[in-house]
Amino acid sequence: MHEPARLPDADPAAGGSLGTLPEWDLTDLYPAPDAPEIARDLDRLEAECRAFAADYEGRLAGLDAAAMLECVRRNEAISRLAGRIMSYAGLRYYQNTLDAARAKFMSDCQDRVTDATTPLVFFSLEFNRIEDAAYQALFAPGTELSRYRPVFDRMRAMKPHQLSDELERFLHDQSTVGASAWNRLFDETMAGLSFTVAGEDGPMNLESTLNLLSEPERPRREAAARALAEVFGQNVKLFARVHNTLAKEKEIEDRWRRFPTPMASRHLANHVEPEVVEALRNAVVAAYPRLSHRYYRLKARWMGLDRLQVWDRNAPLPTEVKRTIGWDEARETVQAAYAAFHPELARLTDPFFEKGWIDAGVKPGKAPGAFAHPTVTDVHPYVMLNYLGKPRDVMTLAHELGHGVHQRLAAPQGELLADTPLTLAETASVFGEMLTFRRLLAGAKDPAERKTLLAGKVEDMINTVVRQIAFYDFEVKLHTARREGELTPDDIGRLWMSVQGESLGPAFEFMPGYETFWAYIPHFVHSPFYVYAYAFGDGLVNALYAAYEEGLPDFQEKYFAMLKAGGSKHHRELLAPFGLDASDPRFWDKGLGMIAGMIDELEAMEGRGEA
Repeated sequence: MHEPARLPDADPAAGGSLGTLPEWDLTDLYPAPDAPEIARDLDRLEAECRAFAADYEGRLAGLDAAAMLECVRRNEAISRLAGRIMSYAGLRYYQNTLDAARAKFMSDCQDRVTDATTPLVFFSLEFNRIEDAAYQALFAPGTELSRYRPVFDRMRAMKPHQLSDELERFLHDQSTVGASAWNRLFDETMAGLSFTVAGEDGPMNLESTLNLLSEPERPRREAAARALAEVFGQNVKLFARVHNTLAKEKEIEDRWRRFPTPMASRHLANHVEPEVVEALRNAVVAAYPRLSHRYYRLKARWMGLDRLQVWDRNAPLPTEVKRTIGWDEARETVQAAYAAFHPELARLTDPFFEKGWIDAGVKPGKAPGAFAHPTVTDVHPYVMLNYLGKPRDVMTLAHELGHGVHQRLAAPQGELLADTPLTLAETASVFGEMLTFRRLLAGAKDPAERKTLLAGKVEDMINTVVRQIAFYDFEVKLHTARREGELTPDDIGRLWMSVQGESLGPAFEFMPGYETFWAYIPHFVHSPFYVYAYAFGDGLVNALYAAYEEGLPDFQEKYFAMLKAGGSKHHRELLAPFGLDASDPRFWDKGLGMIAGMIDELEAMEGRGEA
């Protein structure tokens, strides 16, 4: 979960109405769910997949360079066609996950796409059986095929882990009733939860209840936390079943594929070495005392408390004035920060606001959280928010627009090369937040405003780095424990509390019921071990931003080139122009040092009696 920072205080009279919030216009994908174009494309997908299999199955090893290039381009076109269909179905579903017709439409599309693409299962299996010498010759530097080499290098990295053709077809066929079915159960259950919060009007959905945890009034935050704990507790058996089933399914597949650890498949998919992730994890855990533990002791003093409760973690500072930020102001804030870095960066965000590429409002049944969906490279991304006018929501807008800009710039790489590995996927989003934060900090009117901004950014970084690495450790513990047998809700709760206590530190006291809060984190269900990508991205951006502030020549041009590369280069190649290397343990310490430096300044301000 991304938990962005806060903006400075402002005149509360400036708050009020959010203004007109944009909604998605999905017609760039398809005119309507019953449009003939969808039926046409589904039929076309089936025909293209059958023809592809008929032309290439059993023949890949004998193709010359020209024939292989045609084969790869046809495969890419099929990916684009299937991606367009599923992007449309998925985005409509996320707008209202409780709408049975939308759920049925997405499920039916998924079934048709899965059935249509089953004949393609041979492709990666047979491709990986091509002899190394022949592969090297086909994809030699300077050939037209060579630009696709990163895709196929990653595919061939799976060679030791692929199963028989028959088993791979079976796994493909049953995918719609495997993990994806449990994902849907989780999504629909979460969207349907109702929370009765003491002192609030009527039942509330998850997003609105979580939002109360950052309200200035402490009783409201406590009431929200207790309501969350009550409802999660009522449903914890179901969530434990979802996690047990998905972890067991993963363990079975990992065992058959001979992956050495539960995390190995994610590292392979991310094209990142396990030792790099381990260096990141170890650096962050070692820094807990000088980051989160130290900051939360400061926050407890600011709030006049001996111990913080979980409902104080994202509380605004006592000196902050509550405000609501209208949509137009949010847009101006983010676009001005982007434009100050480079006008083109802001220009790339214009159509998101003007052409229905953002769905911003909180609505019944709408999926919680925020994301930027790239769809397919011949359309454009769509951003989803649940915008409530909180200052944190403005930083979420900066974050997701960063993703959107990245996806737009990488799109010319084509369907196979545009996708960025998760380790680099957070680069532009976190950089967009940093630009917004630095612009606001430079404009701070007095020490009180500067303190508010610094504290908000530190909390953002702790949420992005410390909290996400704690999540990663929780997942490692969960999947490791599941290999020994079924886990009860209490078992999972104990694993959760072990990492929460370690990461947040002695300033916190944990209320009864907090042991169930693992239940609502969607990444654990949808993308096991995704969460370290946030910490990776934050550390990478801190190092990048330091290079920017130090005046690295041609930084903007190098930055745009990195985003345009998409998934066509390894992180080592992408960082080299900036003089950075993620495999160097000092790389992570540099990023963590930036957070520690902000806490140093906050401690110094307190010592001087400022604010």
